[in-house]
Amino acid sequence: MSTVQLRKRRLTAGVDEAGRGPLAGPVVVAAVVLDPRRPIDGLDDSKKLSEARREALYPLVLERAIAHCVVVVGPDEIDRLNIFQATMVGMSRAVAGLPRRADMALIDGNKVPRDLPCPGRSIVGGDALEPAISAASILAKVTRDRLMVALDAVHPGYGFAAHKGYPTPEHLAALQRLGPCPEHRRSFAPVCRSLIQHELF
Repeated sequence: MSTVQLRKRRLTAGVDEAGRGPLAGPVVVAAVVLDPRRPIDGLDDSKKLSEARREALYPLVLERAIAHCVVVVGPDEIDRLNIFQATMVGMSRAVAGLPRRADMALIDGNKVPRDLPCPGRSIVGGDALEPAISAASILAKVTRDRLMVALDAVHPGYGFAAHKGYPTPEHLAALQRLGPCPEHRRSFAPVCRSLIQHELF
């Protein structure tokens, strides 16, 4: 297919995030425009896939997609905006950052960012229904998991490589013992409580 033909075809981006619930680390958002001529078998909601399967699909998405963009929104911005708004901002940035302008964005969930640079439609459970959203969920999840493994080496003792920043009993115990590190989201209640406790004692 020529470049002219590709421009004439409507390009639809799938958009999804990883990391809204953790107490630490960024929220990562991905936008992906799949190529119907190069289908990828096995795409699904990243949470339903094993880590090995996500890692196997990740390079296939990068190789076969027409366009993709991954955006990282850090803890400071999450604390400043709140996690919902930080996610919406990340979605808009991911779509705007695509090397080819999308004509439509399919957003996993029930909200469409107000400043999306193209028309958008939300789909509840879209990461299991729309292949482009599934692909975005895989890019976002794998990227975030890799970041959390790297942060585990920078901030040892919290177990980021194991729980990826989610509020597991092990993480909460480490937070109580060590107090927050710079990667913790201070606007989240358990982190705020830990911060106050460590400032007092």
